[in-house]
Amino acid sequence: MATMTHTAPAYGTTATLNPTQSLAALIGRVLLVLLYIPSGWGKLVGFAGTVAYIQSKGVPLPEVCAAIAVAAELGLGLLILVGYQARWAALGLAIFTLVITPIFHGYWAVPEAQVMMQKLNFWKNLSIVGGLLMLFAAGGGAYSVDGRSTRR
Repeated sequence: MATMTHTAPAYGTTATLNPTQSLAALIGRVLLVLLYIPSGWGKLVGFAGTVAYIQSKGVPLPEVCAAIAVAAELGLGLLILVGYQARWAALGLAIFTLVITPIFHGYWAVPEAQVMMQKLNFWKNLSIVGGLLMLFAAGGGAYSVDGRSTRR
């Protein structure tokens, strides 16, 4: 079975991936951003509603925060999808998710009827951060813009 070697541009380390692992990395990137890209698009086209929701949580500068959310979810999500600067995009999205999770899914400060759902979303987000950190550590894989540029 042939192997593909790609050099991670940020660290200069070489990861050897067989075709199955390369395909798994691609599918993993797609599935990881399946949450972020549509959410970022929704925030962009419904910007006023996004600002109002952020403001309802008591977050200062809701317009700026809404723009950051769109840039993070849509912008960084698309970078991860195509695998361009995937490590840094994943780190940025992990930090963004870590910051917003306790603000928007603080299950300890909601009515009893909302605790279960907010707790689920809180821990789901932390699990996603784990996946993003794994992407930061490993890179986008051979089937990515980053991987393609290192095979030349």
